[in-house]
Amino acid sequence: MDKESFDPLVNNSIDNTPEAQELRTSILELVGRYFDSVNRGRRFEAGKTYLPAAQKVLDASDIQYLVSASLDSWLTTGRFNDEFERCLAETVGAKHARTVNSGSSANLLAVSCLTSPALMDQRLRKGDEVITVAAGFPTTVNPIVQNGLVPAFVDVELPSYNIDTRALEEAITERTRAVMVAHTLGNPFDITQVKRICKRHCLWLIEDCCDALGSCFQGQPVGSCGDIGTFSFYPAHHITMGEGGAVSTSNDQLAILLESFRDWGRDCRCPPGRENVCGNRFGHRFANLPDGYDHKYVYSHLGYNLKITDMQAAIGLSQIGKLPGFVKRRRENFSRMWDALSDLEGDLILPLATPDSEPSWFGFPITIEDERGNGAKRHALIEHLGRKRVGTRLLFAGNMIKQPCMEGVEHRVHGNLVNTDRIMNDTFWIGVHPGLSDEMVDYMAQALKEFFR
Repeated sequence: MDKESFDPLVNNSIDNTPEAQELRTSILELVGRYFDSVNRGRRFEAGKTYLPAAQKVLDASDIQYLVSASLDSWLTTGRFNDEFERCLAETVGAKHARTVNSGSSANLLAVSCLTSPALMDQRLRKGDEVITVAAGFPTTVNPIVQNGLVPAFVDVELPSYNIDTRALEEAITERTRAVMVAHTLGNPFDITQVKRICKRHCLWLIEDCCDALGSCFQGQPVGSCGDIGTFSFYPAHHITMGEGGAVSTSNDQLAILLESFRDWGRDCRCPPGRENVCGNRFGHRFANLPDGYDHKYVYSHLGYNLKITDMQAAIGLSQIGKLPGFVKRRRENFSRMWDALSDLEGDLILPLATPDSEPSWFGFPITIEDERGNGAKRHALIEHLGRKRVGTRLLFAGNMIKQPCMEGVEHRVHGNLVNTDRIMNDTFWIGVHPGLSDEMVDYMAQALKEFFR
């Protein structure tokens, strides 16, 4: 869709009379007034107002976009989704972006498309290994297992919480075919080194950017550095559309495969609701199908239906315009928190950005200096913060191989996961999201300091 012709608050094909245009305008004005009315006057009260580790930040325009999409009565992906995909690709510096219904689905799609026979000798096959970290979120690992591949786990470094690149290269065997790792809490991993290793060993690289939209490494946005990037738009993330996610790539062949696996595995690329866009709907020949079999019902992969609705895309489209401001505020909150806690460095390990990176911080990770290493001190601190109405989260799975879901699952561990186990016992994180004011950040820092006095 032509960028200049897109108007989110008008649909000329529906609002084709003055009365219809006037009614839509009136509805959206009322929606804005309603949102402002119910969200007016909320004030922070120290010790009473709950400060979540992550939350969505919405304004009236987000809901107006949502309602405008609903007035179109086009319930699957449509004009809002087309425009959002274009904006997202532009934002992350990739040639292609395709939406899906969650960040988890984005990861599933990224791995699944690499199993396509169309990739010939480069395809991932059952039993191949994919290197990842044990200190992370399950949905980075799950698609590896679900596709019959074997996760090979390596340790992370502190205080970046990202993959240990030395361990990565040491972990490679003749079975290794890909690397799939996340930019932890928005802090980019060492992309230069990871890409160098992947190129040297002919490995696919999937960047899990679900917590990192807006982060950059050496000036390049994450999601444009590997073969495929994945994103999540869950309410806790950098922008939201409720449930939703996306994949990005600059590889034309992978873009076609991602779309096929997302859209039931079909071979045809005609948009939903439109027929014979290619002009050759009944002109294809496939070995085991009748000549001229309807191309809309030819399936080249065992795929899924992972599409979103246009209402979700509408919220995402409104939100992505606010991303620069959101990222700026996250960085400001992170810096303010770091400065406030810097005198506790003997008690805490504070996070550091990867060299040459500009993180769009998802959270502020903290590791407690505790010789016992049994989690008791962390538990006490989290309980203290809870009483102060400060929300906390653990660093996801801690050590993934010790999670119940991994029992009986084939995997490999390279080296000793010393830092991973430490994260499992001594690490948690607090919020830096744009919904937090200076006053709130200062209060959270003060609550932390009180514990160590």
